[in-house]
Amino acid sequence: MKQASYGSWESPITTDLIIAKTISLVEVAASGKDIYWIESRPSESGRYVIMQRAADGTVTECTPPDFYARTTVHEYGGGAFMVEDGVIYFSNFKDHHLYRQPIGGQPEVLTLADGYYYADLVLDKQRGRIICIREDHTVEGEAVNTIVSIDLNGDERILVEGNNFYSSARLSPDGSKLAYLTWNHPNMPWDGCELWLADINADGTLHDHNLIAGSVTESVFQPEWSPNGVLHFVGETTGWWNLYRYDNDKIEALCPMNAEFGEPQWVFRMSTYGFVSETKIFCRYSKDGIWHPAFLDTSTKEIVNIETSLIEFGDIVLGDGFALFIAGSPTQPYSLVRMDTSTYEIEIIKQSFEVTVDAGYLSIATPITFPTTDGKESHAIYYSPKNKDYVGLEGECPPLMVISHGGPTGSTTTALRLSLQYWTSRGFAVLDVNYGGSTGYGREYRQRLNGNWGIVDVDDCCNGAQHLVEQGLADSKRLAIRGGSAGGYTTLACLTFKNDVFKAGASYYGISELEVFATDTHKFESRYMDSLIGAYPERKDIYFNRSPINFIQNLSCPLIMFQGDEDKVVPPSQSQMMFEAMRDKELPVAYLLFSGEQHGFRKAENIKRSLEAELYFYAKIFGFEPAETIEPVQIENL
Repeated sequence: MKQASYGSWESPITTDLIIAKTISLVEVAASGKDIYWIESRPSESGRYVIMQRAADGTVTECTPPDFYARTTVHEYGGGAFMVEDGVIYFSNFKDHHLYRQPIGGQPEVLTLADGYYYADLVLDKQRGRIICIREDHTVEGEAVNTIVSIDLNGDERILVEGNNFYSSARLSPDGSKLAYLTWNHPNMPWDGCELWLADINADGTLHDHNLIAGSVTESVFQPEWSPNGVLHFVGETTGWWNLYRYDNDKIEALCPMNAEFGEPQWVFRMSTYGFVSETKIFCRYSKDGIWHPAFLDTSTKEIVNIETSLIEFGDIVLGDGFALFIAGSPTQPYSLVRMDTSTYEIEIIKQSFEVTVDAGYLSIATPITFPTTDGKESHAIYYSPKNKDYVGLEGECPPLMVISHGGPTGSTTTALRLSLQYWTSRGFAVLDVNYGGSTGYGREYRQRLNGNWGIVDVDDCCNGAQHLVEQGLADSKRLAIRGGSAGGYTTLACLTFKNDVFKAGASYYGISELEVFATDTHKFESRYMDSLIGAYPERKDIYFNRSPINFIQNLSCPLIMFQGDEDKVVPPSQSQMMFEAMRDKELPVAYLLFSGEQHGFRKAENIKRSLEAELYFYAKIFGFEPAETIEPVQIENL
């Protein structure tokens, strides 16, 4: 075993390996015994492809190369396709139209007018139409969201309108009722939304809309009908997202627990449960940030956990005799998994990447809890440096990379990620922080961030780093923080307002000026900061005081920034302002702007360049020599 400085270790986890082997598993669907999924391929500029595995095991790429199965309703999309009776219906990102494609055939355009985006599709077989969410971009100002029906000739009719947002329109099994979620500014759906139920007229219009659950202070997640027509949903009257049913005009809790059966609804078609039969639900719930798969008997209300090594779970759909979901673990990358609902036998259908790297190069995720401000505790995932060929120099502590996840209403994952192992296998320790405001720990923990964005998240990231320093697990002089989007804001805020902790930072499309973000972002998040910061412009003072760009004089450590030039969530002007301010102040700063990228990088060449550039940057700042040759990055003022 060689002895070498942390950060300089040679690793088989290269950027070429990451981009060549890694895909993103985006959405799943089932039709009978057939399995469908969307995968995003960095090697094809991030193209979203619909795939099929037939009952006989044959795997087919369904959508032609010039089609891109993705929607941007609410900007983040989701719910881009469905499969019914041998036909795929999907949204094409290139023109935003809906298409109809018989299995084995070619796509045929279904919608006719430009300027409309579609998501969250449901087939109304009785009436020969699709019911979905539509976002109208033909109007002046803010886009208009509605629930619409689209017949198979492409004619559209608005079914529900008047509120700012809609999602999860779900048709009852007999076709007589429609359930849906709705909310208005300034709420985000996890702050508060409403579940409504309407009757369907003979002509397909709706009447008798009734509020079933939820309010401006209580959120509802994933309405779903049982096979015998009983409406179920996830609500949080107790402070935890739990399962309920609405039957005979009464709401009944199915399995009260201090656990989360729901998630923040960032995208459409999110799912934490599905029906195996009229009385049997396959579900997943999070307890202390760890997901557990289980079966719930709705007649006895007994829940039985399923023993598995998988502890990270994505959306669940049910097929004929099986459950389909995306799952992973600290030793297993996110994978498309099929589980027989009778035998519980698990089959891996598709992995986000094949694990070809020796386990001796892989660091295992370790959940930790650490003390933070006001006597509270926060949570994180710790990864030690790991490379079977190297140890650090005697007496040397490793550099630490603190990761601040996006959202900020979200959470990190313990699933195996090559992009994280890229760092640990080179000698970095990593702390992936689930700061106050993260999900998986109940509403009270999630609401720690209300009014305190830029304070609670910043304190938790700093306190987590200092906790590891005190444990002798990190070098106090080589602490770095990185994050994307909202995590980028936390990164910039840490470097600006807690400038004695971190010695370097990397911001991916991060927010530097909160007032600009409040007035120049997309509809879905345009009032998000009312809860995180305060109402705008009434609390303009807070926006000013928590914007890193306004206190550049406090920032004294090097920073590298990455940005897509087509980003509508965090416009490029945010990074540009921060770069120019740091350059003028003569601080070490680098800025990489990627053409054709939006909010999150999808192209292989840009994923490769950003990882390598970040390593190059830390090497220059922390004084080590990377094992590989990297294209230099222009660092101003260094």
